[in-house]
Amino acid sequence: MATNENLPPNVIKQLAKELKNLDESPPEGIKVGVNDEDFSIIYADIEGPAGTPYETGVFRMKLLLSHDFPHSAPKGYFLTKIFHPNIATNGEICVNTLKKDWNPSLGLRHVLIVVRCLLIEPFPESALNEQAGKMLLENYEEYAKHARLYTGIHAKPKPRFKTGAISESTTALNVDQTNASVLNVDQNTASAAALPSPLVHSTTATKGGNGQDQPTAVIPIIESGVGGSPAATAAASTQKEVVLAKVQADKKKMDARKKSLKRL
Repeated sequence: MATNENLPPNVIKQLAKELKNLDESPPEGIKVGVNDEDFSIIYADIEGPAGTPYETGVFRMKLLLSHDFPHSAPKGYFLTKIFHPNIATNGEICVNTLKKDWNPSLGLRHVLIVVRCLLIEPFPESALNEQAGKMLLENYEEYAKHARLYTGIHAKPKPRFKTGAISESTTALNVDQTNASVLNVDQNTASAAALPSPLVHSTTATKGGNGQDQPTAVIPIIESGVGGSPAATAAASTQKEVVLAKVQADKKKMDARKKSLKRL
């Protein structure tokens, strides 16, 4: 289960909705997964777009969300080695969406789509990998050859993310956030259920028609405290009257039965 200590509750709630949506309706060529130990780390497998040197490859990346997300942009890293002008040798991604063009209204879906678009159209002018940037500008065929070589060696298909992993994690998140309130409700309910209703047992018995003792009814009494509300006191009084009336009716039936037996 995710700890999620790095993110505030309102952000976790929004992320849970967005991740569930990404799982149920993923963008083309992108599959998202979550880290069960830390919900602020989002993983994605990106398929190399057709017609590019990255075709047939599957590239795993991660987004790191800071405590003040979405006010600050996530940091993106490729975990799969790739030869690309805008991806450093340590995997760091350079794209304006994650830097000067970041807007808190942008969601994870938009970020992931932009990253995949980088594989289609690199920007050598803002290269983190200077070798790849220079090669792309001067000799595209040589650049494409290097990119295909890296793709063939490193970007092999990855083990698929577990089906339903995101749904399970987001469900756990919702449970985590409501655990405290649910626990309080359960405790209050248990306390109320544990309080027994006071009972008054009659010590007398009446003789039934067969000559055996018949115990009188057990009468539940609802107590009202000194500070009880008038409505509660009235309800208790009404309940007592109903029970007593039932006992009297039962007694009349018993007396009538006795008289009938005497006539026999």
